[in-house]
Amino acid sequence: MTSPQLATFKAPAVENETMKSYAPGSDERRALEAALTQMEQELPSRCRASSTGNPYVKTGKLAKQPIPAAHAQHLCVYHEADPATVSAAISGALAAKAAWEALPWADRAAIFLKAADLVSGKYRYRLMAATMLGQGKNAWQAEIDAAAELADFFRFGVKFVEDLYQQQPVKNSKGAWNRVEYRALEGFVLAVSPFNFTAIGGNLPGVPALVGNVVVWKPSPAATYANYLTYQILAEAGVPPGVIQFVPGPPPAVVQQCIESPDFAALHFTGSTHVFRSLWKDIANNLDKYRGYPRIVGETGGKNFHVVHESAELTNAVLQTIRGAFEYQGQKCSALSRLYVSSSLWENGFKDKLLQEAAKIKVGPPQDFANFMGPVIGRPAFDKITGYIQKAKDAGGEILFGGSADDSTGYFIQPTIIQSKDPKSVTLVEEIFGPVLSVYVFDDKDFDATLDLVDSSTPYGLTGSIFASDRRALLRATDRLRNAAGNVYYNEKCTGAVVGQQPFGGARASGTNDKAGSISIFYRFVSARSIKENFVGLEEVAYPSNFV
Repeated sequence: MTSPQLATFKAPAVENETMKSYAPGSDERRALEAALTQMEQELPSRCRASSTGNPYVKTGKLAKQPIPAAHAQHLCVYHEADPATVSAAISGALAAKAAWEALPWADRAAIFLKAADLVSGKYRYRLMAATMLGQGKNAWQAEIDAAAELADFFRFGVKFVEDLYQQQPVKNSKGAWNRVEYRALEGFVLAVSPFNFTAIGGNLPGVPALVGNVVVWKPSPAATYANYLTYQILAEAGVPPGVIQFVPGPPPAVVQQCIESPDFAALHFTGSTHVFRSLWKDIANNLDKYRGYPRIVGETGGKNFHVVHESAELTNAVLQTIRGAFEYQGQKCSALSRLYVSSSLWENGFKDKLLQEAAKIKVGPPQDFANFMGPVIGRPAFDKITGYIQKAKDAGGEILFGGSADDSTGYFIQPTIIQSKDPKSVTLVEEIFGPVLSVYVFDDKDFDATLDLVDSSTPYGLTGSIFASDRRALLRATDRLRNAAGNVYYNEKCTGAVVGQQPFGGARASGTNDKAGSISIFYRFVSARSIKENFVGLEEVAYPSNFV
């Protein structure tokens, strides 16, 4: 039941969440260590699918989320959704749709603002602990993801929707009032979230829900527990039962059942390019089943680059490169995987400093705060990454650093730097999604040709960085690489987009570039309706020009 809205409300001003340092002896480190200890004592936790608002669905088909740093242990056990559960989730979402869409905007906004405060306050350390244990992030990477970015998505989402609703016709003819309303889509939205960001797990269902849609959320099996905590936070914040249906299970089966539904209205996806393209084709084949044309929004893979001009400041370029390539084991969509560096810089200190900095990286379980890198997410990733390292060796690439791996207790791969004289070698072209950096050294005089190489070597277009002190070189690179990256950085690593500051997304094979963390993404989950109200009635049919 809704009440009349008797004022035009203004949402509180929003700021990016202040990030904590987790320095030795700090209150936040003690709190996080306590949360980690508690969660390890509770292993394995239990989480269940939600259907028609019931968080206790039991299908009898149990699955486990392994801890990648200690794969004999499991973070959680959950019931996989079966066809009956998915069907009930769709029905439950549709049943909740009318009331949710009719809820006054201020009330929807208040729910998500409260969720942001729960994320950044009451549940901060528990969310972070789940992200560290379940997804292998160190404390800082968990902080910028599960605490800060997730809270930012919810808070800035409220601001963006408030701004969206204020987009109204600029002109009214005499005796009339023109208005536009932004309706939720007809049907339900399917959100398919990845393992690598807890924040993306919350944002994929959160964006469509904020503008009045109902959502069936299929989380990644490798992020089930952190996503389940997020789902519980949204419920505690006041998202009504049924509006967001949490449906863990085998991805192909759950997703296919959803896109077969005639009530399927949109896909909000983050994951691999191959899977996204396959889903797009499946949706196209189902067009005759749907009421309308489903919205397809996706962010997928990348083969992200650093281009280092001879004028670049050496130390900054090296340090940014190390962070860009090896933070979170290279498992960010935006992670650096190919480095193009001028020969004069490479031979005069860049190479030596790059290897020196790589040698400082400690690899191990994320509970040990000294470890910069943790495990890769699981067995398939471990085998794929080590396979690419072997391919590079077979192709004549020189392993400058790392190249070793150990899966005896966890899925650990050393930071690996490969130099290749072939700019089209396999690890300079294909996406790896792991801690592998491939280097191509170019003659200073071939800077322009190298830019063309960067632009044409891969099908992706997600992120990239240009390092140069020479402004002319910076601008040349910017122009030549205009379509090579949806997010480009000057003298800064190619990762780390912040909500409200750098809208994130790429084109080409990297996705639909709808820019998460900005107002743009919200336009994709509304259907505008123009309204014209006339205040002055007609007195006759004929036009003045008809009279003689």
